[in-house]
Amino acid sequence: MSTTAIKSKTSASSQSTAYKILFIIGCCHLLNDSIQAVVPAMFPILEKSMNLNYTQLGIIAFSLNMVSSVMQPVVGIIADKKPRPYALPIGLTVTLIGVIGVAFAPRFELVAISVIFIGLGSAVFHPEGSRVAYMAAGPRRGLAQSIYQVGGNSGQALAPLITAIILVPFGQKGAILFTIVAAIAVGLLIYIARWYSNKIEIQKETRKYKKETYQKNKVNISKRVYFSLILILFLIFARTWYSSGITNFYTFYAIEKYGFTIEHSQMFLFAFLVSGAVGTFFGGPLADRFGKKNIILYSMIGTAPLSIILPFASPSIAFILLIITGFILMSSFSVTVVYAQELVPEKIGTMSGLTVGLAFGMGAIGSMTLGYLADLIGLPQTIILSGFLPLLGLLTLFLPSDRKRTS
Repeated sequence: MSTTAIKSKTSASSQSTAYKILFIIGCCHLLNDSIQAVVPAMFPILEKSMNLNYTQLGIIAFSLNMVSSVMQPVVGIIADKKPRPYALPIGLTVTLIGVIGVAFAPRFELVAISVIFIGLGSAVFHPEGSRVAYMAAGPRRGLAQSIYQVGGNSGQALAPLITAIILVPFGQKGAILFTIVAAIAVGLLIYIARWYSNKIEIQKETRKYKKETYQKNKVNISKRVYFSLILILFLIFARTWYSSGITNFYTFYAIEKYGFTIEHSQMFLFAFLVSGAVGTFFGGPLADRFGKKNIILYSMIGTAPLSIILPFASPSIAFILLIITGFILMSSFSVTVVYAQELVPEKIGTMSGLTVGLAFGMGAIGSMTLGYLADLIGLPQTIILSGFLPLLGLLTLFLPSDRKRTS
């Protein structure tokens, strides 16, 4: 194949957006994260059936998220060297095994071990899924990541409904129903893996051209890029610590403060998560238009006054605040992933693993820390203190603008 033909084929591939693939991988993300959402959704059930304290619940969240966080960058690095399309369905199969373990685990230690399997499956899925979204994006990277990430956030938003509809009436064993969800996800990911393999074959045909182009445009990673990457990761940590506090402990706060039932408190959490999923979708297109740095800044700073007021609000006002907070806070979710990918475009898998994977890891540390803090000083005080975390978004001002970053 001539160089001209290769350029033409590469250009045509990069300029088209594969919406069908994006919607399928987004759907798989929804199914994967709805399975992962079973774990925090079961917290009120496990607390009663096993007499667990907040620290133990934090350890379960830590077991899930830390495994996922540690492994995601590793998977990303490996995939950058040699992509493995069929790792996607294999990873969901590991998740399926974990779901079975969670459903039938008789004690705390076995629950913690079972969620490690779910974490491993998630670790394989997320960086490779993000790579698929990047490959299918064409010129609309913000929109593509939004479609992919909104699937995951929608899956997480299902946790309160899972609790109210499945786990409350069926208890811990109700989690076994999610083996059906995992099986559907495996089937869809086999289709994605075939498309992924075909894309790799096209890349192999154009490898020589790609190498020549890369060598021509290759630049060393500057100190400014390293600083920007560390700062964006820190901002992700701050956002994740706050969202993990709401996700894992706000239901207990609502039960204690407002006298809610488990089902009623889950509806408040559902409002936060659903609005967060909507915010995730709109954040990408807004960033394509107004700039990624601007959306990241406004997302964090816009959340701060609402998160500080939230613990002192009446139930009706708290419900409204949770909706607005979820939308604003999560509007930067997909944006931070694309920002990091464009900082180091030669390492798409690694950047995806770092931004999403370490976000889960910090969520794990945050869950365990906040759980310990709740046992130490009380849950109300912990929720109040966590409301100040979004103020760290002021550090976004030190990030380079989109134009300087890509120049």
